[in-house]
Amino acid sequence: MPNFSYSTPVADLFPTVIAQAREAESAGFDTAFVMDHFYQLPGLGEPDEPMLEAYTALGALATATENIQLSALVTGNTYRNPPMLAKSVTTLDVASGGRAVLGIGAGWFELEHQQYGYEFGTFTDRFERLDEALQIIAPMLHGQRPTFDGKWYHVENAINEPRIRDDLPIMLGGGGEKKTFGLAARFADHLNIICNASELPRKLEALDARCSEIGRDRSTLETSYLAFVIIDEDGDRARQLQHDFLLARGVDLSKASDEERAAATDRQFCGAPDEVAEQLKTRVLDPGIDGVVLNLVANGHEPGIVELTGRTLRPLVEA
Repeated sequence: MPNFSYSTPVADLFPTVIAQAREAESAGFDTAFVMDHFYQLPGLGEPDEPMLEAYTALGALATATENIQLSALVTGNTYRNPPMLAKSVTTLDVASGGRAVLGIGAGWFELEHQQYGYEFGTFTDRFERLDEALQIIAPMLHGQRPTFDGKWYHVENAINEPRIRDDLPIMLGGGGEKKTFGLAARFADHLNIICNASELPRKLEALDARCSEIGRDRSTLETSYLAFVIIDEDGDRARQLQHDFLLARGVDLSKASDEERAAATDRQFCGAPDEVAEQLKTRVLDPGIDGVVLNLVANGHEPGIVELTGRTLRPLVEA
């Protein structure tokens, strides 16, 4: 759920979130995701548009759903003390009956850090912190009691009880071919790749290399791709939604050159159901990605759109 800008009263906001999660569950989706941000992101909206705190929202969704996995895409490591994050996601796992996934990344949105008072640091700082955090969090999720004294974090015999299982999955999100992919090879069960679709073949080659460097069987690391999907039974309406979405962000597809259009839509998949299915198959799944995380950025909150998307795409990943 990439936004909460539903043009409804605040009292109606979370019922709309619940409706999307339940629709995703009934449509057969594996996981429902919310963002871990305090402000809306550039490219999706303005900073002061509605944004919910991720783990409070996920905890509420745990009581409103039955089977679907729940996760942040992805938790900003810079916002949370690592053992506290391990405790938070484990509590979500207990509350949901074993449906939590820890999605985690290094953090990148500087404005949030600046205005909320979190240390942003350099690119290197953030990845050093993520590396140390995972050395604490992963053992805690697996039932161990780590002691760790690093540059950024310190824990002593950190206890994480209760747990409903010792194999709560870890998903890293990002597109960095060295640092993010290297950490995924070491710690993750799943890697959600964030990049332009045209870059996927190179990204997968890089991931193969990172796994090979540490002797990991690449097939043991699942992959998915974060896709911006604009779908409607009426393909022309979907294309109009895409046009309006991009126009609000300064891109007029009706006036764009072929190069400008390709650049603006490289992560987008738009049209009627059969068109979207073909685009995702040829541009994402055929290159070797295992699954798709769908950002229904324009109309996902409209009743029936999540179900339509699931019905359209489920055959592609179950084939």
